[in-house]
Amino acid sequence: ALPIYGKGDNIRNWLHVLDHCEAIELIINKGRPGEIYNVGSRDERTNKEVVESILAELDKPKSLIKYVEDRPGHDYRYGIDSNKLIQELGWNQKIYFDEGLRNTINWYQGNKKWWKEIINR
Repeated sequence: ALPIYGKGDNIRNWLHVLDHCEAIELIINKGRPGEIYNVGSRDERTNKEVVESILAELDKPKSLIKYVEDRPGHDYRYGIDSNKLIQELGWNQKIYFDEGLRNTINWYQGNKKWWKEIINR
């Protein structure tokens, strides 16, 4: 079963690691010293949408979802405003959610030896 807190309505901002690293490199090289730049995407999804997308990619049934009691004080939404980074430094995400999810799943499927060793420690 795949546990989801509450009804799975909590919203998160999803950004592929390569886009995140590119943004950090851009900030280091071209950002103004001492300035703060938020790094995020415009790809917001609920936890339920993310889990359903993973199941669809793996051709698994939604019946694997198990709703569990939400933890107290759980944030409903994490929203990141990257407008300053976009406007001042010209950064834009390149890998959007669906492509990034497929890439991530393919990576884990192709690198089972690596992650299974970590799990078995």
